[in-house]
Amino acid sequence: MKILTNIQRTLAAGLACCALGITTHPTVAAENAFEALPDAIDAYVYGYPLVTMEMTRRVMTNVREPKGSHAPMGQFVRMRQYPNSSYRDVTAPNADTLYTTAWIDVGQEPWVLSLPNAHDRYYLFPMLDGWTDVFQVPGKRTTGTGPQTYAITGPGWKGTLPAGVKEYKSPTALVWLLGRIYCTGTPEDYAAVHKLQDQISAVPLSAYGKSYTPPPGKVDPSIDMKTAVREQVNALSADAYFNLLARLMKDNPPAAADQPMLAKMAKLGIAPGQPFDSSKLGPVAKKAFADVPKIANEKIMLWMKEALVTGDAKLENGWFFTTKTGEYGVNYIQRALITAIGLGANRPQDAIYPTSEGPGVLESYTGAKKYVMHFPQGQLPPANGFWSLTMYDKDYFFVANPLNRYSISARQNLKPNADGSVDLYIQNQSPGADKESNWLPSPKDKFILMLRLYWPSETDPSLINGSWKIPAVKSVD
Repeated sequence: MKILTNIQRTLAAGLACCALGITTHPTVAAENAFEALPDAIDAYVYGYPLVTMEMTRRVMTNVREPKGSHAPMGQFVRMRQYPNSSYRDVTAPNADTLYTTAWIDVGQEPWVLSLPNAHDRYYLFPMLDGWTDVFQVPGKRTTGTGPQTYAITGPGWKGTLPAGVKEYKSPTALVWLLGRIYCTGTPEDYAAVHKLQDQISAVPLSAYGKSYTPPPGKVDPSIDMKTAVREQVNALSADAYFNLLARLMKDNPPAAADQPMLAKMAKLGIAPGQPFDSSKLGPVAKKAFADVPKIANEKIMLWMKEALVTGDAKLENGWFFTTKTGEYGVNYIQRALITAIGLGANRPQDAIYPTSEGPGVLESYTGAKKYVMHFPQGQLPPANGFWSLTMYDKDYFFVANPLNRYSISARQNLKPNADGSVDLYIQNQSPGADKESNWLPSPKDKFILMLRLYWPSETDPSLINGSWKIPAVKSVD
C-alpha cells in the first residue's frame, strides 16, 4: 500500500433527463444489494465532479466582498503575490502564475468577460463547466494576447449579442473562470500583472456597456468554511448526495453521451430535478445504499493505481503524471479522480504537472543527500509557455531557504556546462557560489518535486507524445 499511498499524496497536490428521452421508473429499482450497489456506485462516481464543484463554489463565494482567495458570485479573486514559506492555506502553491478567478451563473442570462491587451505576456483563461470539463480556454496559445470580449451563454440561451462580442456557449449554468497570468515575481512585474488583473472584468449581459457595481455577497452561516471541501463531499450520506446531484443536474444538464448512465440512474430513482427517495428502493437495497459513499470514494482513489495500467497515468523515472485532464468524455472515473486530487485541472495542451516524491516508488527524497537533475544539451523541458521545477516539503508547502527560491526555471539564468548540458542541483546546502544559479534549495528532511510545463510542446520533443522523457533525479552521494 505504500506505493499507492505515495501516488495518492503525489497527485493530491500544486469534474435534463427528459431532454435526452429518459424516463424514471423507481418502482423497478433493484431489490437487493448485488443489483443496486454497483449501479449506485457508478452513479456516485459519475456525479462526483458536479457535486464537488457546487460545494467548492459555496465555500469560495460565501463572503460579502472579495478577500484573499474568496469572492462573491460574479466577482473576481485577484491574487496579488506568490505565497511564501509561511503559507499554509492550500497545498502545492505555485510561484509562476497569479490567479484571477470568478464563479458565475449563466443560467438566467449570459455574462460578458473582457480581457485586456496582455502585450504578448503568457496567460490562459480556462472556463470550466459544472462537470469540470474545460469548454473554452482563451489565452496566448489559442486566441493571442490582444484585447478580447466574450459572452458566456448558458444551456438553451438564444439571443443577439453586441457587436464585437464573441459567444462561448457553456454546457451548464455553473461556470468557473480560472485565469492564470505568468509573473516573474519581481516588484516591477507584480505591478505590470496587477494592472492587467484590474482591467479584467465580467458583467451580466444586461449591464454590458453600462456602469455596473456588483451587489455585495450573501453570507450563509450554515456553510462550513473550515473543513476541506473534499471531506465535506465525502461525508454526505447517499440520500443527501443523490438529492443534491439530482437538483444540480436540472441547471447543469448531462451531456448527450451520458444517456446510458442516466438510464442506469433512472432505475434507482435518480433523475434531473426530481428529489431522490430511497424509500422506494427495496429494503435490502436501501440498507446497502448507506455504504455507497465509502465504497465509491475508495474506488475513485484506487483508480490512481489502475490508471497506470490503462494508460490514463504514467510513471517514468520516478515522475508520476497524466495527460488525460480537462476533457473526459465518458471516462467518468478519471474525471472523478482529477476532481478529488486536482480540481480545476487544465487541458494537457495547456499544462502538465509531473510530480515526484523520490527516485523510485519505494524511496523518498531527503535533504540528507545531494541530487542532480541533468538535462542534455537542447533537452530542457519543451514548453512554449514556460516550465519550472518547484520544491515542496513533505506536506506540499514551500521550503524556507537563504535564497527565498521556491522554484527554479529558465528565468534564473541557468548556467550551462561546457558541453551545453544543464544540471540542476537539488540539495540542502549551497553547491558553491559558481553553481547557485542552478540550485534549488531543499529542506533537511523529506521533500517533493513538481515539474510544471505550461503550453507543453505537441511536436518532437514532447512529453505529450512521449518523445521527451523527464530526466531522473539522481543522488550524487
